[in-house]
Amino acid sequence: MTDAPLTNDPSAPLEQAAENGSSTAVLSRRGLERLDLLLLTVEALDLNGGEAMIWATRQLGLQDQFPNRVELWKRRCHNPLRRTTRRGQLGSLETEALIRLLCSMADRLYPLLHQLLSAKEPQEINQQRWALLDQRLRDLIEERMNPRRGAVQRLLLPEQAEAIQRRMVLALALAAGSGGVDRLRASLLDPTP
Repeated sequence: MTDAPLTNDPSAPLEQAAENGSSTAVLSRRGLERLDLLLLTVEALDLNGGEAMIWATRQLGLQDQFPNRVELWKRRCHNPLRRTTRRGQLGSLETEALIRLLCSMADRLYPLLHQLLSAKEPQEINQQRWALLDQRLRDLIEERMNPRRGAVQRLLLPEQAEAIQRRMVLALALAAGSGGVDRLRASLLDPTP
């Protein structure tokens, strides 16, 4: 019987993941867009999401990658859909750090994610939760994303937004728990739309 890879643990040191070869991948443009959208979804689900991310970076030992809120924002601005973007690609360690941060946040929000995805919840309450998420996410997208981009316009169209939001919540639910880091990394590296 072999031990599970240490890359499944979001709190494992990044250097250890690099030694295992799990953090050598660089995300494509689509992967960066999706990663940032997942982080926006976390912020929409948690009113204190930005503060919680800073706290989680300290808990995970990611202060070298994100010593403060500004550095975290700079890494997220590699998303070309943002109003303010940074050219170039994220390094593999920065990418791995963002993936681990997202998985940690997904673990923290899992009860809420489960409620959103549960078929056992009363339909009226479930619709209210989705409507609240929709409004918060729309506000964040309008505030931070470039509205002239076609992809951003699709995120704001009601008929397409619902399906995209459900995929984001499902992706966050799958990123939680044991193996979440590997599942999320594989999802972000997948070139299919």
